[in-house]
Amino acid sequence: MDVQELVTWLQERSALSLLKREILEAIASQLEHRRVEAQKAIVTEAKSPEGLYILQSGHLEAQSAQLRSYGLLPGSAINLQELLLNKPVRQTLVTLSECELWLIKTETFNQLVSQYPEISQAFSQQLVEEVEALSSQLVYEQERLLILQPYLVPKARRGIVGRSRYAVRLRSQIKQAAKNRQSVLIFGEPGLEKDNIAALIHFGSSERRKPLIKVDCSTLQTSGSELLGRVGGKPGLIEALGEGTLIFNNVHDLPPELLPVIINLVATKTYTPVSRQGEPPGSTKTCEAQIIIVSEKAISELNSIVDNLIKVPPLRIRKADLEDWVKYYSSLICRAKGVEKVRVTPEALRRLQAYDFPNNLRELRNLVERAIIQLQGGLEITEEIIWPSQTKKKQFRLNLLNTYPRLRHFLRSPWWPDWINYGFTLTAFALIIGVLFFGPQTRSENFALNLFWAWWWPIVLILFPFLGRVWCAVCPFMIYGEVTQKLSLWLFPRKLKRWPREAAEHWGGWFLFGLFALILLWEELWDLTNTAYLSACLLLLITAGAMIFSALFERRFWCRYLCPIGGMNGMFAKLSMTELRAQQGTCSAECTTYQCYKGGPEKGEGMATNGCPLYSHPAQLEDNRDCVLCMTCLKACPHRSVELNLRPPGIELWTTHVSRSYEVALLFLMLGAVFLHHLPELQTQLNLPWNLLQPQPHLWISVMVLSLPIFIPLLAHLFIQGIHLVFLNFKSRSFVELAYGYLPLVLAGNLAHYLRLGLSEGGRILPVALATFGLDGEGLPVLVAHPAVIGFLQGTVLIFGEITAIVLTQKIARQSFKFLLPQHLAIGILTVCLWQVIVGY
Repeated sequence: MDVQELVTWLQERSALSLLKREILEAIASQLEHRRVEAQKAIVTEAKSPEGLYILQSGHLEAQSAQLRSYGLLPGSAINLQELLLNKPVRQTLVTLSECELWLIKTETFNQLVSQYPEISQAFSQQLVEEVEALSSQLVYEQERLLILQPYLVPKARRGIVGRSRYAVRLRSQIKQAAKNRQSVLIFGEPGLEKDNIAALIHFGSSERRKPLIKVDCSTLQTSGSELLGRVGGKPGLIEALGEGTLIFNNVHDLPPELLPVIINLVATKTYTPVSRQGEPPGSTKTCEAQIIIVSEKAISELNSIVDNLIKVPPLRIRKADLEDWVKYYSSLICRAKGVEKVRVTPEALRRLQAYDFPNNLRELRNLVERAIIQLQGGLEITEEIIWPSQTKKKQFRLNLLNTYPRLRHFLRSPWWPDWINYGFTLTAFALIIGVLFFGPQTRSENFALNLFWAWWWPIVLILFPFLGRVWCAVCPFMIYGEVTQKLSLWLFPRKLKRWPREAAEHWGGWFLFGLFALILLWEELWDLTNTAYLSACLLLLITAGAMIFSALFERRFWCRYLCPIGGMNGMFAKLSMTELRAQQGTCSAECTTYQCYKGGPEKGEGMATNGCPLYSHPAQLEDNRDCVLCMTCLKACPHRSVELNLRPPGIELWTTHVSRSYEVALLFLMLGAVFLHHLPELQTQLNLPWNLLQPQPHLWISVMVLSLPIFIPLLAHLFIQGIHLVFLNFKSRSFVELAYGYLPLVLAGNLAHYLRLGLSEGGRILPVALATFGLDGEGLPVLVAHPAVIGFLQGTVLIFGEITAIVLTQKIARQSFKFLLPQHLAIGILTVCLWQVIVGY
């Protein structure tokens, strides 16, 4: 490159372009060309400059301990200010790539400055202009700082705590939003520190050194002047912020007048300053900031226009992170209070995991801080110290396994129910069947028939309000089903069929309803209660069903979907004052194997099991229908999540219950069964000319009696629907929902019926046992209640059932007593009818 070409390059490409051509020709004639390799220092900080460098090509970086590093581009004049002011070099210059430079040495440059004073004058004028510009910029920055100061966020409070998949996904979303610097909508429940997530996005971006401000939308003026600025007046936050990041916090509380402004700002990145009334509108300005919107709910108008959408999961579904959060908060609080670090016991952690945390992280921190204060120097947070408020689902529950540790030990032992089933029930049932077939055929002479009708029925009905389906845990039908299943797999190794769940859920209940109806008709027409071999056939029929379906399907398919006794047990078990459940928080946070549901080998405290026989997960149970209290889940759980709770009887019926039409049909079938059992009394009291000696008339009369009781509740519900039509603001519940209000009365009616058998014949079991084997039982103890006592107890049970049914109806409906008066009257009418046929006076 000759001198003229070099002069042209200096005029067009370098920082010396403001000098005259004559001066540039003098400088160009003195320039020396140099080539420097990458990663070489050409200028060293605090040393005298070698001369004036002009970068022709390549890339340099200025580095200093005091000043921020920056890059230099081709055309940059290096050491010019130092040479003019006779000062040492301020920064070290390092080549980042191979560079070509022009050099004019210090002595030569000083001679040129002496020869051409215009050089000093030109650059002195430039320095004056730069100082003026800097002063103006400083004033602007001070004004800008005053505007932004109340809203500045200096740093993020913390990162994302936890190792769950939710925490991992949240970190990934934050990283992505920080990378592209586009608009973000963060939404989630209160107390999730969503504003901190917004701060993490900013400080993780390339513009982290730019200011970050947070604006509370609930405090914004409806005009939006502090945000947008005024025409000809003070600039707004958006203009003052420049290329920083703007967080709109609590945008759900934004004044409605400002929502279109925010939508336009996000969509077009433009805004218009506010003008006073009567003044022309201001010109549209561009927003250079990244916009992050924080809300407690998704906003439909913004969802479609933001570039990044982040939904923050609530703490109740991030229970796997709960332990990490507790450790973090306890460490933070202990350090702030200057006390020794504490630990949290597993029992306390399980209590926290059982809680839903409606206020999320904010509430968790308060709980941990309160617990540390209560420790008063202790080093361990126990279950007694940390006490979150109970959710509605957990209110009024007492975990009997914690209250009575020996009960836990017994229920986890082989005694319950395996040793009872295979050591006693298996043999006893076979003996009873044999006695029913080959012994005397009446209850007065066959102890097995006496046990079945005078003992089993009253005891099972009494157990329902206390222990639900506990009978199913020791039921002989499924014991023989399990034996059949194991034996068939041993003889014919194969994989059993999976449950046809959809079909079973849809039709299984109607199958057991039909089977129960046939059993009731068979019982009435053939006098099963006083015919031993027919009672044995009934028991064998149900056992055969269990054995056949156990040989075909996994686990207890018959027991869950098809067994008529199981269907009745599941329905009445909903009234129980006990329940088997698991802590959902503990299961979701700690369990990865689901051994209580699937089965598996021994793990920690958990024993090796085959999983729940009914394929029910205790943490997902909504009622007692599908739990037989076999305690398989209690034995399998390694985390002590399973609880046996004492609770208000039937609480699920007005909280978590799911109504089923076939169950309602079974309920009223059981009500009709009470009247069917008293068909002769009905005929006598109503003076009806029924011929019960002929099978066909007897059959049709029995079907009619089974069907008629449901018409009274149906008629009552029609009246309720009529009230709904008159009072349009009154919303009536469906018949299927309200029908469960009759459940206590149906149980009371069946119990009152079987009490007569139990209290008049059950006490004769000893002489009947001897009579079974042809021996004389005269003189053996007999416990028989007086008929008046039996009548009193029957009446008491019916009255209690009536009152409970009325209270339950009110709980289920949650409506005014007067609107439900037709159903209450129906309950009263049915109680009177039951009293007439059972008590008789």
